[in-house]
Amino acid sequence: MFPVDLINIVIVVFVFLAFTSLRIVKEYDRGVIFFLGKVTGIRGPGLIILIPVFEQMTKVTLRTITMNIPSQKIITKDNVSIDIAAVAYYKIIDPQRSVIAIEDITSAVNQISQTTVRNVVGQFSLDQLLSQTSSINLQIKTVIDGHTEPWGAEVTAVEIKDITLPENMQRAMAKEAEAERERRAKIVAAEGEFQAAVKLGEAADIIALHPVALQLRTLQTMAEIATEKNSTIIFPAQFMTTVQEAISTIKNDTSKNQ
Repeated sequence: MFPVDLINIVIVVFVFLAFTSLRIVKEYDRGVIFFLGKVTGIRGPGLIILIPVFEQMTKVTLRTITMNIPSQKIITKDNVSIDIAAVAYYKIIDPQRSVIAIEDITSAVNQISQTTVRNVVGQFSLDQLLSQTSSINLQIKTVIDGHTEPWGAEVTAVEIKDITLPENMQRAMAKEAEAERERRAKIVAAEGEFQAAVKLGEAADIIALHPVALQLRTLQTMAEIATEKNSTIIFPAQFMTTVQEAISTIKNDTSKNQ
């Protein structure tokens, strides 16, 4: 017969080993299994039973990871010093390679992302950087993805989220924008004057064919002046001539009708 204490110890050890051999892997995780240091496969999700002492498991998440790329100073192609911050999104597509091929994949992706952003942005001028952000983001993503593919990771997107310009460059761009707005305003005003001149020319041609129309326009203008309660009314020099012409026209029409 075994002593009671020994049996209790055996039971405790057995229960402890049983609990330590059980693992729960969530739906978005996978477990990379090592048997005596050698990879034997990937398990999960669900309940996993490991051989105590002989098997170990390393969990790897399959969810998309959001990683901030710290702001860093970059000199553009046209020698403008700017600060750029970005964000990258990546996920593990091969848990086994992500554990075996590299020691710390999160740190590795972060470092290669910073280097790639600096190298790619440095190939463009400031104007290109501001106007072609989408294509530059895609180029950065492609370069980073090429480095992370052997590690079992896939970069889904890279976005430049902040561009900080020097103060002197901000003032220069503000002046340029103001000058551009003034240029557009002058062009719009000139186009308005041109269209008004065309319409006035057309109106003058019509009035030239009908002298009485000028008289009617003059009377209308006098009526508008009178509504302002002005005590002085100025008659244009051609007013009397136009009146005489109108009276002569009326007399001629009357004599013809008789």
